[in-house]
Amino acid sequence: MGTVPAVQAHGLVKTFRDQRAVDGIDLDVRQGEIFGVLGPNGAGKTTTLKMLATLLSIDSGQAEIFGIDVRAHPHRVRQLIGVTGQYASVDEDLSATENLWLFGRLQGLRAGAARSTADELLDRFGLRDAADRRISEFSGGMRRRLDLAASLITRPPLIFLDEPTTGLDPRTRGQMWDTIRELVADGCTVLLTTQYLDEADQLADRVCVIDRGRKVAEGTPDDLKGQVGESTLQVQFEPGADQAAAAEAVHRVLGEEPVLTPEAGRMNVPLPDADRAADVLVALRSAGVSIRSVSVARPTLDEVFLALTGHDVPADRSDRDPGDAPGPGDAPGPGDAPNPGDAFDRDSTVLEAAR
Repeated sequence: MGTVPAVQAHGLVKTFRDQRAVDGIDLDVRQGEIFGVLGPNGAGKTTTLKMLATLLSIDSGQAEIFGIDVRAHPHRVRQLIGVTGQYASVDEDLSATENLWLFGRLQGLRAGAARSTADELLDRFGLRDAADRRISEFSGGMRRRLDLAASLITRPPLIFLDEPTTGLDPRTRGQMWDTIRELVADGCTVLLTTQYLDEADQLADRVCVIDRGRKVAEGTPDDLKGQVGESTLQVQFEPGADQAAAAEAVHRVLGEEPVLTPEAGRMNVPLPDADRAADVLVALRSAGVSIRSVSVARPTLDEVFLALTGHDVPADRSDRDPGDAPGPGDAPGPGDAPNPGDAFDRDSTVLEAAR
């Protein structure tokens, strides 16, 4: 495949009735990298990924996977990708071995090859001891590892991971991160959607930030942090502190507007260099603003997101991406059939494979 981009998309659009879930997004994912698509729930991450994976029709725009047009040749595209969705697609009543064997058979492997592939993946993902246990007895982390294993049955060169660590404890998240790094070391390309800024910071070679269906920034994590400033002063106010006076003092000293989080009593101040922190603190003291604590550090992706969008990445999952479920009136198109073994919709996957 040479130097052809793993993913190249221009002007992707998806509309659900009167809601434009994806509004003209461009992507360029290079082979051999982890590319992060970062944004809050409802930003359009899952919808974008589903269009690229042929699981939703593209209303407008173009997309290619390794140079193959997604809309014109969806079946060829499916042979090149593996997909793991936000929720486990495995059958609760089957064991880990049976699930992987079934996915292998659905993807055209002979019985013996499906069995040996299942054994290899169980070893690779540390599930050998649980191979014969029913999935209903698995922990969340084990389910996620099995889900990822299922997407690798055909050893695809491109893997879509849609929020792969949602709901996992910190230790299990770390294990999943190690597994993702190993996949890339073995030659895979990974497109990762996430709402966790630390996850994008840890894993992604490059990051695309999207909000309300539009791309608002793209670059390496360090590039994006550099847009905020070399350093950030974080101020935690005492209850009742005059935050408006604090913002005015910062503007007077630096000529910049700070990012206030009034409900948390916090203020982030981008600094051209760390030495200016002292000037800001002197100004706050002169203005009579009461401070509980201060810290100076390099900007985080949280601050980048605040600066780019004007709001935090919400921690709850109440604002679901319309792409998480078929939109009203979104009739399946020629490219909407799922990939056998795909993790987004197991029931429709089995039906499609049986046709």
